[in-house]
Amino acid sequence: MSLHFHRNPDGTTTGRNDANGFTVTHDEEEEVKRQLYEDAGWEYTPPPPPVPPGFHRFALVHDEFGDTGFTDERYAGLRARPPEGCVPVDRGCFALRCERPGRTLVDAVAGTVAEVRREHGLVMNGLGVEKPEEWYDAGHKNGYAAEIVAHLVLMAADRARRLGYGRREVVRLLDATGIDQAAG
Repeated sequence: MSLHFHRNPDGTTTGRNDANGFTVTHDEEEEVKRQLYEDAGWEYTPPPPPVPPGFHRFALVHDEFGDTGFTDERYAGLRARPPEGCVPVDRGCFALRCERPGRTLVDAVAGTVAEVRREHGLVMNGLGVEKPEEWYDAGHKNGYAAEIVAHLVLMAADRARRLGYGRREVVRLLDATGIDQAAG
């Protein structure tokens, strides 16, 4: 069974359950999701309330230790003393669910990653984005698209380190893209 969602030009959202053809269109995206989940017989959990202005909600994951998972002793200090606004969670690997301050989502992620590295010696290597090629919310600097960008940058930095690339090579690659000129 697969559920599909589409944002319409008039601002409404349409959802469809491919298994039985059930289709619903509504002004509220969450209402579409609720009805589709109900139709599919799945449990619907409403989203959490919005974070206060200047705060961002995200998950950081660390899966470098392979199959050892959440209970690995190397995470003991981080489980006991996570950064303020973060809660350790088991997502099949060690993760932190965070609500942290920052000018942007990427800024909040960067500050949290730096704090975890400084206080616990771990470099968080992703945001747990499962399908980063699905580019939703592309016009919102602090939405899901920003989570995808932060995830890809963390993942790229982690993998570059594993291959033996240093900061200079990664920064050189970023500089070659002209990203600072494009952002204007």
